[in-house]
Amino acid sequence: MTRRTFFSSALAASTVAAAPPADPWPLGINTYCLRFQRWNDRKLIDWCIEQKLDAIFLQDSLDPGVMDPKHWAEVRQWTQEAKLRVETGGGTILPKTPDAYASNVATLRKNIERAAATGSPIVRALLASDRRAMPPGPVEKHIETTVKVLREVRSQVMDAGVKIGLENHKELQAWETRQVIETAGKEFVGSYLDTGNPVFVFEDPATTIEHLAPLAVTFHLRDSVVYEHPEGIAVQWVPLGEGTSDFKKLVARARELMPAGVHIYCKPITARPPVVLPVTTTGKDAREWWDLFPRARASELAQFIALAKRGRPYDKPMVVEDYPGRPEAYVEALKYQQLEHMTRSLDYCRKTLNLGVRWRG
Repeated sequence: MTRRTFFSSALAASTVAAAPPADPWPLGINTYCLRFQRWNDRKLIDWCIEQKLDAIFLQDSLDPGVMDPKHWAEVRQWTQEAKLRVETGGGTILPKTPDAYASNVATLRKNIERAAATGSPIVRALLASDRRAMPPGPVEKHIETTVKVLREVRSQVMDAGVKIGLENHKELQAWETRQVIETAGKEFVGSYLDTGNPVFVFEDPATTIEHLAPLAVTFHLRDSVVYEHPEGIAVQWVPLGEGTSDFKKLVARARELMPAGVHIYCKPITARPPVVLPVTTTGKDAREWWDLFPRARASELAQFIALAKRGRPYDKPMVVEDYPGRPEAYVEALKYQQLEHMTRSLDYCRKTLNLGVRWRG
């Protein structure tokens, strides 16, 4: 069987007739999950059309014209012609040093301009890649700085008719992310709600839904295995439907809480090894960990531990990306796996979660 035949067959299997919900939830993909393919934006859009998707989230685009205004107009035209909703944005906004403040604000302004020009109703942003990547000092200070950065661009965001979508990444827990959004102003900042990042800050994704779904402007599905480990609790991202959380319940609860018009995106980021969080142990590693999270809530930790007790390690084959040197043959394996995991995850979204509109036709 050729690769083309394989993916055509997988798509056909994914389009088995399913009774649509009363109001089908439009389904898209987050393009970061296909980064090994090294596709430009046009190819990514064409792939979404082939997959009969309703939306595309261009995250961390690798297109050579990503910051070219002429390309922004092209993306807008291509997605409008394809009747695909497009969403996009930028990256971290918390300055690592005071000297970086002005440049971070300038970059955010450029990302707002780009998002509006492409037709995206939101502008993705996040504080930092993870808790350890935040600059020295208490988290309250970093929240205060982030709010200040966001308020710098409020008028531009409002004038452009878009909203900042603040992603709950690996630096804040959901209640802290909500604090940033509400303090900055819900009229121009909302939640980019991701279900994969919470486990890295020892949070059950169900907790994340409760805190952030009412403020959501975009919703990204990512699955994880969460399980007990001799050195704490291990977490690892896996294809959708193959992890520990009950995604039927998560999506149903999100539908109850989220505002109308929020689109849902399939976002399986895999090929990464398990990470062990020392949250249930003692010793130097545990002390250093808890120093990073002095405001953690015991009740939410208990919910995360309960999730881990239900989980187990991932037992399916997976190529891991952090191989020294990455020989070309290894890269080809990663590229194949990435497409296969995305296809598997889309199949789960359609057949099990009953998501998406266009594929039903």
